Formats: sequence, structure tokens, C-alpha cells
Amino acid sequence: MDYQNKLVLAPMVRVGTLPFRLLAAQYGADITYGEEIIDHKLLKCERRVNEYIGSTDFVEKGTDSVVFRTCHQERNHVVFQMGTSDAVRALTAAKMVCKDVAAIDINMGCPKSFSVSGGMGAALLSKPELIHDILTMLKRNLDVPVTCKIRLLKSSQDTVELARRIEKTEK
Repeated sequence: MDYQNKLVLAPMVRVGTLPFRLLAAQYGADITYGEEIIDHKLLKCERRVNEYIGSTDFVEKGTDSVVFRTCHQERNHVVFQMGTSDAVRALTAAKMVCKDVAAIDINMGCPKSFSVSGGMGAALLSKPELIHDILTMLKRNLDVPVTCKIRLLKSSQDTVELARRIEKTEK
């Protein structure tokens, strides 16, 4: 996925739904991010094609609750953002959606207590080995690009060091 000279709709809580992503694309966004979905939540879902509105829905089993919705129109520019703290669980969840999205992004920046207490989001920034495990697992086993969102660390040197380590994650 090439981000150079692109307009990107960043991930936003309660806003990054399919209608908003399509609207952003209509107004020039080259890449759009969905809202963060926690791997545990996605694993409780089943993929359903909604022919009535032309979407692909990931619906929580036993309910009509749509956890993630996408469509063919955005297939080549939507990024699925996932919250995770486990490489195997992340891969299982990512495999569920990877044929319907352009890339998978791991949220390593959310400072909310829900994410941090679950070892996700910004909590990952203090666990470079776990970051390596998650990204390596995904990159080795998926055919879509894998990215991650990080937050600035206490020093710019630490941030650059972490970014370089992430960049060197290999298949």
C-alpha cells in the first residue's frame, strides 16, 4: 500500500463507518480506515453478503449486530484497523476480513483504558517483542499489506528506534 501523495481518512471512533468512508472517497480520499475492531469481537462474527444493500457484513453470531461493514466499491482502499494483544488471535481475525479489505492495520496508539488494560493499543508500545510477533505473524500469513498506528513515545529517539524496528519486521 502506497501512502505517498495520498489523501487518507484516518481511523476515527464512531465515525469510520461504511457510509462515511464512501463519502470520504467520493470527496477524494485515496485510503480510508475503518473504526478499530477488537480481535475478540470479530472472532464472534460470521461473514454475510447483504445483497439488498450490496455490502459484506461481519455480524455477531446469534444477533443482527453488524460489527464491520464493507463493500466491493471500497475493496482496494479500505484499511481494517484491529485491536489485539495476541499474534495468533490477530491472524485468525485478520484472515476473516483480508479478502474484503486492502490492508490490515494494528492499532498501537490508543491510550483508552479499555485498550491499555487489555494489553492493546498504546500498551503494545512498551512490548517491542510482542509487536514483532504480531506483525511477523500477520506479514508471513496474509496476502494484504500490514501496517500499524503508533503514538509518540517519551523521546523522539525512542519513537524513531521503535519505528525502525517495526519497519524491519520481515516476512
